[in-house]
This record gives sequence, structure tokens and C-alpha cells, in this order.
Amino acid sequence: MQESHRALLRRIRWCLGFFIVGLILSGVTAFPLQGELRLLDSFLSGSVGHTVAQLGLAYWIHSVHEGLEQTYAQYPWMAYGKDWLAFAHIIIAIFFIGPFINPVRNIWVLQAGMVACLLVIPLALICGALRQIPFGWRLIDCSFGIGGIVPLYFCWRWARILELSETKS
Repeated sequence: MQESHRALLRRIRWCLGFFIVGLILSGVTAFPLQGELRLLDSFLSGSVGHTVAQLGLAYWIHSVHEGLEQTYAQYPWMAYGKDWLAFAHIIIAIFFIGPFINPVRNIWVLQAGMVACLLVIPLALICGALRQIPFGWRLIDCSFGIGGIVPLYFCWRWARILELSETKS
């Protein structure tokens, strides 16, 4: 195996490792969402004044925390949907093990991942508006699609270079 081939494979694996860990962490952190929001709400409400707390991030976190607390108290089974969301992140991460092992053979996973990242943007903008999610928060959600497509694009590009070098040999 050529040195440049090994270097590209190493880059792909570092990028995909970062991407896989990010997916798993975003999934795992969804399980204790109620407790995380309780801590964040407590921190933000203690660090800002009452007038400021009625605007911006502190207000939004308080509103989401309160809504989650009330919903889970009355309908605890609603948390099950969030559990499936967390599980889906972990399962999606597993699919990227294929390109981690053999990026040329599994380049389609990288392409599907890039399409999924692009689709985050209309989903966040359209569904976020329908669900009355603040515009700034929708932009943060869009940033996950943009942030995800960057490493996947580089991995795809490097996998194409590997593929072309394999066909030449």
C-alpha cells in the first residue's frame, strides 16, 4: 500500500471517527434530557436578571424545561419518542463504520450522509416554524447539518481519490 494511500485512509478514519463520536454523543445526551434541562435552566436563571431572563436563550431553555417537566409528569410515555431519537443517532453512527473500514466500497454511505445533512436545513426551517421554534434556534439546528456535511464531504472526496488510484493500479 502506498504511503499517500495510507495517509488518505488515516485522514478518512480520523474524520469519520470524529463524526461517529459526535453522532453517538448527541444521541446519548438525549436520554437524560429532562435532568440536563433542569441543570441548564437553573444555571441560566441564576446568572441573568429577571427582565433579561424573559428574553433570549434563558427564556427559551426555561420554557422547554417547563414544558418537558409538565409533559413527562402527565404523560411519561412521551419520553419514549425521545429515547427512539437517541437510539436513531446511535444506529446512524453504526452505519458509518462501513466507510471507516472501507471508504471506497462504502462511499454510498458518505453520499447518503451528505444528503441527510442537507435535508436537516429544510426540516429545521419548515418544521421549526410550524412548531414555533425560535428562528435563532432553527439556525443552530441548521448548523448541525452544515457541520456534519463538512467532514463527510472531505471523506467522500478522499474516498474518490482512493478509488481512482485503485483503478489506475
